[in-house]
Amino acid sequence: MDSTQTTIGIKKENRKAVVEMLRKLLADEYLMYTKLRNAHWNVEGIDFHTKHVFFEEEYNKIETIVDEVAERIRMLGFYSPGTLGEFLDLTHLKDECPKKNDSATLMAALLEDHTTIIKFIRKSIGDNAEAHNDEGTADFITGILQVHEQMSWMLRASLK
Repeated sequence: MDSTQTTIGIKKENRKAVVEMLRKLLADEYLMYTKLRNAHWNVEGIDFHTKHVFFEEEYNKIETIVDEVAERIRMLGFYSPGTLGEFLDLTHLKDECPKKNDSATLMAALLEDHTTIIKFIRKSIGDNAEAHNDEGTADFITGILQVHEQMSWMLRASLK
C-alpha cells in the first residue's frame, strides 16, 4: 500500500492499520452504492415510483459517503483503492443481485448489506480510537454508522 508523507500525530503503522479498515469500508460503500443504483433502475411493481425515488435518495447518501471515505484515506497519507477489482477483493458484501425486482426483495437484500456494514463499523470504532490512537477516524465512522442505522430502520419499517 503506497503512502505519502503525512505528519498528523499518528504513527505510520497505526495510520496504515486504520487505512486497511477504511479501504474495506470504501469497498463496502461502493458496492452498496452500486446495489442501490441497480434497485433504482430495475425496481418493478405497484410501488414503482415511490421506491424508484426512495432508492435514488439512498444512493445519493451513499455516494457522499464513498467520497468522504476515499478522502479520509488520503488525509491519513495513503492512496484510495479505485478500481472495481480492488473493491471486489476488499468488500465484505456479496456481489450478487436478487432474483426478483420487486421492492420487498430488493429492500431485504439491501437491509442485509447494511447490517453487514453496521457490524463492521461498530467493531472498527473501538479499534481506531484505542488500538491505533485515531479518534478522528473513530468519530468519522461513527457518523457513517448512524447513516446506515437510519437507512436500515427505513428498510425494516418498509418491509413490515
